[in-house]
Amino acid sequence: MAEESNKALLLSVDCPIASLPDHLLIEIFIHVPIVEWGRLSCVNKYWADLFRQECLWRAALIRCFPLAGQGERWPGPIPRGMSKRRFIALYMSKWIFPLDDELSEIVGHSYLFLKEQLEISTLPPSPGILHGTIIDQFISCGKSRDRAHEVASLIWLAVIENLEDNDQTFILLKRLALEGDKQVFVEYPYSRWYKVEWKILERLFTDFRDCLGDADYYHLLASAKHKFHPIPPAWLGY
Repeated sequence: MAEESNKALLLSVDCPIASLPDHLLIEIFIHVPIVEWGRLSCVNKYWADLFRQECLWRAALIRCFPLAGQGERWPGPIPRGMSKRRFIALYMSKWIFPLDDELSEIVGHSYLFLKEQLEISTLPPSPGILHGTIIDQFISCGKSRDRAHEVASLIWLAVIENLEDNDQTFILLKRLALEGDKQVFVEYPYSRWYKVEWKILERLFTDFRDCLGDADYYHLLASAKHKFHPIPPAWLGY
């Protein structure tokens, strides 16, 4: 009833496409640039409801990512989700990671999983558990352990880079940096995890320097000097 009421309201307005059936509206919408979809969904309640429908996202998935198999087996601990989730995962992978198509959806889902888990308002799972889950996902999908660790480090780097500048991110990064001293991360291969630890400290010393108390700052600085040489002058406040 609510959908019929919303459509009746739309038809009462002088709108040239108001009388089009849903499948044609969806066909029009998925040909509009993706950056405009948010604005389209705000035009009226009926269009907003269409953007919540599985059929729209399935059509968008087929049009924008035609090689994304619909019936492929999806093992592993990270859920694949419905068409909207799959579309977002593939879209994030396309714009953040310069990887081959075979890995795109796995990488996208792993990125979304890690970012969502780290942004949990309560205490998120430990980095070791999260990292192990991502590794298990890649291995379950037939990737080698070496390739799994290589791509997992890229996912961590991208997530840390794209966390918002707010109090929750500061607390999270400080926790990751301090727990890094306890070898929480699975350091394999070692050089790749140095890049992740570097990125965590870089954000703390540049984006959140004013949030660090003296004790935490000098503790983290000592840890950075122990792991990296030389360290950037910006980390020293120069």
